[in-house]
This record gives sequence, structure tokens and C-alpha cells, in this order.
Amino acid sequence: MIDERYRDLSVEDLRQRLFEAEETLRAIRDGEADAVVMRGGSDDRVHALGGEDESYRVIMEAMDIGAVALDARNAVVYANSAMCDLLDCSFEQMQQTGLTSCFAPEVAELVQTIIDQHDGQRHTGQFAQAMPMGTRHIIVAVGPLPLAFGTGLVLTFTDVTARLAAERASESARIARAVISSANEAVVVCDVHGKVVNANATAIELTGGDPLHRAFEEAYPLSFSVSSPIIHAEDLVTMAVEGNSIQGLEAKSARGGTCKDLLVSAAPLRLAAHQIGGCVITLVDNTDRKAIENHQSLLLRELDHRVKNTLAMVMSIASRTSASAADLPDFRSRFNSRLQALAATHILLAESEWSGLMLSSVVNRELAPYTTSAGPKLVVEGLDRKVSSDIGIAFALVVHELTTNAVKYGALSQESGVITIAGEDAGNGMVKVRWIESGGPAVEPPTRSGFGQTLISRSLSRGNGGGATVDFAPSGLVCEMRLPLR
Repeated sequence: MIDERYRDLSVEDLRQRLFEAEETLRAIRDGEADAVVMRGGSDDRVHALGGEDESYRVIMEAMDIGAVALDARNAVVYANSAMCDLLDCSFEQMQQTGLTSCFAPEVAELVQTIIDQHDGQRHTGQFAQAMPMGTRHIIVAVGPLPLAFGTGLVLTFTDVTARLAAERASESARIARAVISSANEAVVVCDVHGKVVNANATAIELTGGDPLHRAFEEAYPLSFSVSSPIIHAEDLVTMAVEGNSIQGLEAKSARGGTCKDLLVSAAPLRLAAHQIGGCVITLVDNTDRKAIENHQSLLLRELDHRVKNTLAMVMSIASRTSASAADLPDFRSRFNSRLQALAATHILLAESEWSGLMLSSVVNRELAPYTTSAGPKLVVEGLDRKVSSDIGIAFALVVHELTTNAVKYGALSQESGVITIAGEDAGNGMVKVRWIESGGPAVEPPTRSGFGQTLISRSLSRGNGGGATVDFAPSGLVCEMRLPLR
């Protein structure tokens, strides 16, 4: 029975159709056909032949990730261009030597394990491999691929290197921001144009406003010393952006009526591939430290001055004592006594950090060994006054000479003796101190002026109206001293 579809065909048409059918069968048999189209009642269906389905090739080739199709025997039947470029391995090489030959041994083992463990479900894995374009981080996924004569596998290789780099960069930026925010010193980040792009709380407090998007030299007007390699704040940014690091430059920042001493450092902000994307500037508030250094310097100069003065005073005491001493034992006794008085005064000054001396402290320390409740008495009034260290030393030496004289010849030589020392304001920044002896032996004026009298009359003659006078009254010696409070 003749099929109605061929009833109207000529013999030549039938022969042509037969030839085409035989060629189709031969192509299918020899593996030359990619697919066959089966015409149905309502649509045509495409069936892949031997894993060479043109449709999946077109889809795989359009993908921007690496893709490989394997047949049921895990032989490579197709690899798209992205895969060949990723591995730097041709499709023909994959067909000849196998897919895993294009990987490093440890990666090949991972890929082979994924292939072997495939159970019809989608599985993924991740690996890193050194490739011509650098170390790449790859996610491999495997899934089933229906083919005409069985089921194969399709493996996709997604390069996530850029994504991981972006994630690491984002995390690094987050950590950097956290570090900057938690830093005690002021940290400022500028772009290549010198604009502030980030600043921590300390830096914002230092500038007294919002420094973001402002030029660094505008947000932080700094002045450097004439000997500094940096003259202007913008020079600091320029040098750092050019790749130079600057450390510990002293600068001053005047804002809101206050002046701060700063230690300024700057370094280039290096991005990927050693590219410089700006600079990082730190500003450490050095005001307190600078004040301490200045104070220490002042103390050193003061110490140098004191040592020179003290040595000169010791030399003077030695010279004048030797001139008035009767013999060597007398010289030794007087000289040691005066040095001890000088040393005691220096101890008082050290206790007050050389800020000055209380007159009452000087008197009590000098006279305490000679006055008791049962013996000579000491009455002190109005001496709670502080004088400079220079005046304090001079006053202490005068009190020592008066005390020595009172012990030998005056009120301190008898138990009934009384020494009254009283101070009162004398105007114009001066204080008057009166030393009055009573209850002792009758006083006779000395026949000659010794070192003690010379020291008393000259030591306090500084400042306007300063000085001392001694009255050898028969009832007891009276010494009146006028001291500048400053």
C-alpha cells in the first residue's frame, strides 16, 4: 500500500528522497550528524545524536563562564571558549588527554572526585590554581546533561577571583576604618588631590569642624619652623602622594584662641599593584609633652644658674671665713657650720621644687636645735610668707649668722633668753622682719666688723629698699631686715 504522502511524487523524486534518507542514516552511523529533527503532528522535536547537540553548544558558547560537557564515559565532548581561555588549554587537548590534565595535580584530584561522586544532583567545590593570568579562585559545579544515547555531565568553572578580591578589599577598608576610628591620635586620609576623605573623631575635634571634602591645608592650617623641610601644609600632602614618608615634624596649630604643638607624620596610601591613592596623615597632640620639655629645660638652666651661684657663694664663704678665722680649727668649724646652713636651705628649696621658701620654715630649721621649752625660747610671728629662692638663700645665711652669734654671745647662750622674730608688710611688695633678742647677757658692740656682719648687711641689699641693719642694744641685739617678696 502506497503512503498518501508519496502518491503524487515522480520516480525521480522518490529516488532523491531515498538517497537523502540513506545519506542521513550513513551520517548518523558515522557520527557526522549533530541532531535529527522529528516532525510531529503539532511541532518538531530535536534529538541530540551522540552528545553533539548543537543547541547545548550554542548555549555553552554564549556563557561567560567556563563550561565543559562530558559524555557517559566522562570523555570531553565540548568545551566553550571561556573554558579554554581560563585554563589556557585547547578543546582538542582536553579531548585527547582528558579534562583533568589541564589542572595541577591536587586540583585535578578534586575535580575528578567531584565527577566520580556525582549522583545525578548538582554539586559544587572550590579551588585555587596558578594560571598564566595569576592565581585564580574557581568554583566548579557539576550537573547532569541529557544526551541522545545516555546522560552526561556538564561542569561549569566560575572565576570568583575578582569577587573575592573585592570582598577582601571591602573587609580591609572596613578594618582600616575601624582602626582609624579607634586610634588615639588624629588620623586624616586624603586623596591624590589633597582633599580629606576620612578623619577620625580625634581629627574632627582637632579641626573644630567637619574636615571632609576640604583641602587638608584648609582644614588643618599648620605652621612649621623655618628649619623644617616642610614649609606649608600642602607640601606635606604633595610629598606623601609622590611616595615619600615624613615622620615626626613639629608644627603648631592655632585655632579658637588656643595654640597646640603637634607632631605630624605623613605616608603614601598604597593600593593594589603599589598604586598610590592618596596619603595618610597623623597629628599627635604634643602640647603637654612640649610644656614638660620646656619646663625641664627651664629647670636645667635654673640648676646651672644655681650651681654656679652656689659655688661662687661657697668660694666667698671660704675666702671671708679664712680671713677672719683665728687658726685652722677655727676656720674649719666656722666654714663647716656655714656650709651646713647653706645645705639645709637647699634641702628646703628642693622640697619646694625651687618654687621659693617660706620664711617660717627657714627660721624653724635653723633655730630648732637651740630652743626648747625649758631653755631659750623662740617666738615667731607673721613669717608665713613665701619669697623667691635667691632671697630665701640670702635670708637663711643671715639667720644662720644671727643664730651663731646668739649662741656664742646673745640670747641663745642662756636658758632665760628669748628670740622674737616677727614679720609685717612694708608696702611695695616688701616684707619687714625684725630679729629681737632679750633675756640674755648684756650686749657690747664688736670692736671690728667680721664676715658675719658683712654678710648680714650685704646679702639682702637687692631690690628696691632691700637690706638689713644691726643694732647692738645693751638689752639684746636687734636686726631689722627688709625683703622683697618677689
